[in-house]
Amino acid sequence: MRVDSSKALSEMQRMMSPLARRLLLLLVCLTLSVFGVEKERIRGYRKDPDADKYGSCMQGPAGTPGRDGNPGANGIPGTPGIPGRDGLKGEKGECINELFEEPWRPNYKQCAWNSLNYGIDLGKIADCTFTKLRSDSTLRVLFSGSLRLKCKNACCQRWYFTFNGAECAAPLPIESIIYLDQGSPELNSTINIHRTSSVEGLCEGVKAGLVDVAVWVGTCADYPRGDASTGWNSVSRIIIEELPK
Repeated sequence: MRVDSSKALSEMQRMMSPLARRLLLLLVCLTLSVFGVEKERIRGYRKDPDADKYGSCMQGPAGTPGRDGNPGANGIPGTPGIPGRDGLKGEKGECINELFEEPWRPNYKQCAWNSLNYGIDLGKIADCTFTKLRSDSTLRVLFSGSLRLKCKNACCQRWYFTFNGAECAAPLPIESIIYLDQGSPELNSTINIHRTSSVEGLCEGVKAGLVDVAVWVGTCADYPRGDASTGWNSVSRIIIEELPK
């Protein structure tokens, strides 16, 4: 059949004018080109396996993004890291000895005399020996007894404590004074009054150990002495107590 078609085409070409023959040839070439392309397209077509399942509808718009899922379980703990370097050396701390020492316990003593009747104007009146346990503690001392001073002219007497023969230096001496003016002619300036009085104070800086605590009588600075009396017709006492600082 293809041979007859070719012969007919050749016969037609002889019968046509040159222009007609050219147009006919162009038409034949175009027809063959279209036929070949369609054949190749049909040959390369592959049917989508899901075409029968979903049909041939166009793809719709993208949906709304879903929410985040639940947090996952904790992972396996990692291996310990490399130990760090030693830090810088710190400053030297203060030593608190009190944490290792025994708790404070009372330490006191009393010495008493009945009717001392000591009439001296200068010198030691009485003493009391005390054992001090610590060097950083404070001593509290008290003398209580009858004191008297009389004179015809102005006079002054001083009663004071000593510790191992020396007056207290920290913070200051522990003392008490009595001063009398010359009085008046009507009173004759010789009144004789004995009163119970006290000499009391705190002294720091006394070392631990045996301490001789004494009460003395002496003169006041820049004043003459008079006629002194201590402990007349009554009890006199010295009380010593060690206190924490």
